Amino acid sequence: MKKIPMILLAMFTLSGCDRQEMIYSFNHVEEASVDNEVENTESVDNIQAETEQAVDITTEEPEISDVYSGPTVTLAMVGDVLLHTPVEESCQAEDGSYDFSSLFANVKDEVQAADIAIVNQEVIIGGEELGVSGYPSFNAPYEVADALAETGFDVILHGTNHAMDQGKKGITNCLSNWEKKYPDIKILGINKSQDAQDSVTVLEQNGIKIAVLNYTYGLNGIALPQDMPYAVNLLDEEKIVSDIASAREQADFVVVCPHWGTEYSLQPDSMQKKWTEIFVRNGVDLVIGTHPHVIEPVEWVTDETTGNQTLVYYSLGNYVNWTSSSGDGIANRMVGGMAEVTIGLDENGEGFITDYGVNALVTQVEQGHGGVTTYFLRDYTDEMAGKNAIIEQDANFSREYCTKLCTDIWGDLWE
Repeated sequence: MKKIPMILLAMFTLSGCDRQEMIYSFNHVEEASVDNEVENTESVDNIQAETEQAVDITTEEPEISDVYSGPTVTLAMVGDVLLHTPVEESCQAEDGSYDFSSLFANVKDEVQAADIAIVNQEVIIGGEELGVSGYPSFNAPYEVADALAETGFDVILHGTNHAMDQGKKGITNCLSNWEKKYPDIKILGINKSQDAQDSVTVLEQNGIKIAVLNYTYGLNGIALPQDMPYAVNLLDEEKIVSDIASAREQADFVVVCPHWGTEYSLQPDSMQKKWTEIFVRNGVDLVIGTHPHVIEPVEWVTDETTGNQTLVYYSLGNYVNWTSSSGDGIANRMVGGMAEVTIGLDENGEGFITDYGVNALVTQVEQGHGGVTTYFLRDYTDEMAGKNAIIEQDANFSREYCTKLCTDIWGDLWE
């Protein structure tokens, strides 16, 4: 974990082993607009203006400080719970019943230790009445919600490109199940009403108020229902700027969780950079992204005009998955991250980050009931890796491969 002072003067680039300090200037993009049309739900070509960042390189990191001793909130988040068919089948008993707790058994203690735990639930939980299905049109049984709740997640992100895979019924079933069984868990990204979409979710722990917002770049070409245009939160600049302003009024610290980027790319694309500019310029404190299905760098970004500093996790990768694809690069999809951030309050009552890091995860897939689960990489052995069935799809997979990937992307930030 990185402890940081209350005032940061630069952006840290933490991608790769070598780290540099940079200050990014975003003054040139004042008129840029990156609205997503409802009908155009997957193309990143909506982003017209490229990021032309003016960079000043400094030579030293800000001093690391341990002086803060006030109240704190610990936040943990994991990436995509991607329930491909073999993942669902591994959680189904002979009698046809489902139990997904095995997917989370090895991270449960860390999830429950966090004051606020967030998960990106990639696929809609529409229940068995809609038919359990994997790629490309996903649907999960309600038992997935049971497992997420039992594990200890406080916030479920449903704003993904698969949110509309089962249409309006998938959305309403999912929301009804959460509301009926787990009313205290916050469900973000999908909405039952316009009022719900217009409201901001604020969680308070230890006297610190934290707002969390969730949006997706698109819906795989599926249009929102005409009678439910509010069903899913899309990346729309006007809406997001308004939401952030409202969040800043209500909370001490603002987190945005965008579903964005290019699948299987280990580096952020121009769309992610563009939205980062918008988030930073409007005062977001923390960005944690999902969707690429592989891990991407973590960096600090500073807007020179406003002075706002934002910590950006571009992608946490998959929490769990078992793709049917084969070839080089498949091993990358088995590595994920748990973002870990500690938040304090400064002398003005504003939230700031006192500590941050990322804990590496790896998905283990084996045939048979209970054969799919996720481990912290620190607990993962060469013997486990040798039994991982993903080797049949990408012979490069090994514990050493996973370790090198994490170091290449996160440098010394990860553990």
